[in-house]
Amino acid sequence: MEKEQVKTIIKQELPIIFKEDIEIRQLIVQLAEDRFADKTVTYDRFDKLLQELKTDREKQDMRWEEQNRKWYENQRDRDKKWEEQNKKWDENKRDQDKKWEEQNKKWYEFKRDQDKKWEENKREQDKKWEENKLEQDKKWEEQNRRWDESRKDTNEKFEKLDKRYNSTIGALGARWGIHSEESFRNGLKAILEESFDVEVIHVTEWDDEGVVFGRPDQVELDILIKNGLLIICELKSSVSKSEVYHFERKVRFYENMHNRKCARMIIISPMADDSAKTVAKTLSIEVYSYSDDIRV
Repeated sequence: MEKEQVKTIIKQELPIIFKEDIEIRQLIVQLAEDRFADKTVTYDRFDKLLQELKTDREKQDMRWEEQNRKWYENQRDRDKKWEEQNKKWDENKRDQDKKWEEQNKKWYEFKRDQDKKWEENKREQDKKWEENKLEQDKKWEEQNRRWDESRKDTNEKFEKLDKRYNSTIGALGARWGIHSEESFRNGLKAILEESFDVEVIHVTEWDDEGVVFGRPDQVELDILIKNGLLIICELKSSVSKSEVYHFERKVRFYENMHNRKCARMIIISPMADDSAKTVAKTLSIEVYSYSDDIRV
């Protein structure tokens, strides 16, 4: 019989024999005894392992109880400190509230005094303002009267001049622009300062950054000041569109340099082409061809 056949028969018959034959069962147990632990030994090992686990758990419980005890003691100390801190906080808050109330009281008293002083000062200033206004109105009426008389006299003189003379002046302005502008500037300065209480100043500033002309150069302007009101003029024998733009940049340069706003921008020229007038209107620049057209 082949070995493999024997194995097959044993596998088939052995389970049945193991159940029915006690001697065979004991023999098999004896043969496997050195490979498998005895039941009693196995139980002893489990008991020992359970005992070790029980001991470790008891030690862990003791440590946990000790840790809880320390935690509760620490928590109790923190609660005590927190209560003390809250007490100090409440005391400090009461002090601060008291100081704040005192400060508010002083502030309201101070504000009441300031309001009272302000009202008194306002009434006094209003009174002075009304008195000054009446005085200025009186001076203004007198000035207007003098202006009307002077203008009437000037108009009568100008009406006597021939139109040909005006054309001649225009031609001279084209040929001798610098000299005529200076002459006209001096004449206008004399008229305005002597007759209309207007201060006329010719200023020359240096433009380091080239804001006006695109490169560093000097900037000349005619400044008119009436009752603190700033008016900037340009006197030209003739004026083109590009010169209008240059004038506007000169005004902005002067405003930025002196931190002062110009109330009016005026160009006075006997010859101003239509494109120059259009640009001037866009830039809110007043253009006059005759000096007697100006209202200051």
